[in-house]
Amino acid sequence: MSTTRRSFLAGAAALAASPALAKAPMTETTTPVYRMKIGDFEVTAFSDGFFDGSVKMFSHIDQAEADKLLAKDFRSGGDKLRLEVNAFVVNTGDKLVLVDSGTVPGFAPTLARFPERLAAAGYKPEDFDAIVMTHLHADHVGALTMGEGKARFPNAEFILSAAEMKFWWDDGIMSRAKKEDQFFFQAARGASKPYEKAARTFDKDGEVVKGISAVALPGHTPGHSGYLIASGADSLLIWGDIVHSPTLQFAHPEASIAFDVDPDMAAATRKQIFDRVSADKTMVAGMHMSFPAFSHIEAEGAGYRAVPEHWRL
Repeated sequence: MSTTRRSFLAGAAALAASPALAKAPMTETTTPVYRMKIGDFEVTAFSDGFFDGSVKMFSHIDQAEADKLLAKDFRSGGDKLRLEVNAFVVNTGDKLVLVDSGTVPGFAPTLARFPERLAAAGYKPEDFDAIVMTHLHADHVGALTMGEGKARFPNAEFILSAAEMKFWWDDGIMSRAKKEDQFFFQAARGASKPYEKAARTFDKDGEVVKGISAVALPGHTPGHSGYLIASGADSLLIWGDIVHSPTLQFAHPEASIAFDVDPDMAAATRKQIFDRVSADKTMVAGMHMSFPAFSHIEAEGAGYRAVPEHWRL
């Protein structure tokens, strides 16, 4: 028996009128958490929230071209574009590892949700064995500390690039920074100080936790790093802040955000890693990719595009 539009709507109306379909209260809360298996590992993506930025934050892209791209992005309007913030947990079976920790309070009312979402997903701070940091910007260090500068993750080793630690703790560099950039140094220092005794730095690519290897991706910050998660035949590159706006930067890899310490190097690194992961078909995830952030990258014209990974067990 064929289903017509009329019969379908009639059936739907009957269901809606059924007394068995009682009204349910609104939950009024959302916990954006997404888990994916990478071989024998489990990787969990968390949304820390979002904020609305501006095209003016990006170089090498004019408003007319941006408008064409934004017109295809239903989340954006005018010169506004949605910038998301994510963090990740990797469970290797032997180690529970945090990759970045969301935003410090005060940026926007839609941000700094990571601690509550981590708890809602069943993770306790004391259960983490390691924290691997892509870099120390304020939208990545938010959950590292509690009140009075106390470490939130008391049993975790704190792992990051030596170049990254050196940059943010260099008094000379800080003294020469613009007044509005002093905050970033203060945030980086305040978040990393409680982990001073637990800190381990690296100065070259390689395994930092079994199955998790650092990949240098400099430009956004001097020690900006990605982490290649590998188990069995599967792999995932968590590439930190290679992309801030998927809407703009896949089409225009040359476009750098105002927060890049070295915009030219950031653009060159972005193009190189786009070429690499599109050729190798490596799945990627990022702190500013559209949640849940897992995608493959393909060349498209003079630029690239992200192809979201399908849900899987």
